[in-house]
Amino acid sequence: MALQVVIDTNVFQSALRSRRGASFRLLSLLGRKDFEVNISVPLLIEYEDAAKRISREVGLTHTDIDDILDYICRIANRRQIYFLWRPYLKDPYDDLVLELAVEAECDFIITYNLADFVGAERFGVKVITPKEFLKKIGALR
Repeated sequence: MALQVVIDTNVFQSALRSRRGASFRLLSLLGRKDFEVNISVPLLIEYEDAAKRISREVGLTHTDIDDILDYICRIANRRQIYFLWRPYLKDPYDDLVLELAVEAECDFIITYNLADFVGAERFGVKVITPKEFLKKIGALR
C-alpha cells in the first residue's frame, strides 16, 4: 500500500528554486506507486500564491506554474476538509496542512519546518524532511 503524504508549501517553493535538492527530487517523483500526495483547495491556493510570488526569480511564467499545479491536481488525491479545529499549531497556514494530513490519514507531512508541526504526532502523522522521506522510500541518489 502506498504511503500517504502532504507536501508543505516550503518544500514546493524549494523545488521551484533549485533543481539540485531533495525537494526537486521529491516533486520529480510525484506519480510513483510507492507514495501518494494529497491536496486540498486551501493548500493548492497557498502553493499557487507562493509560487507566483517567486516566479520571476526562478525563471518561470505564471503559465508554467499553472501547468505544474494542474499536474499536481491530476495525480494527487483531492480532499475536502469538513472540520476545522484551529488554531492547533502556531501558524494557521500550518493548520491547513495538518487538517489535510488528518483528513487523508497521511503517514507523513513533508516539510523543512519540523518545529512548526509539533503536536502532529497526536494525530498519527509523522513530520519528516524531504531528504528523510527520500531515504525512506529508497529514492535518494
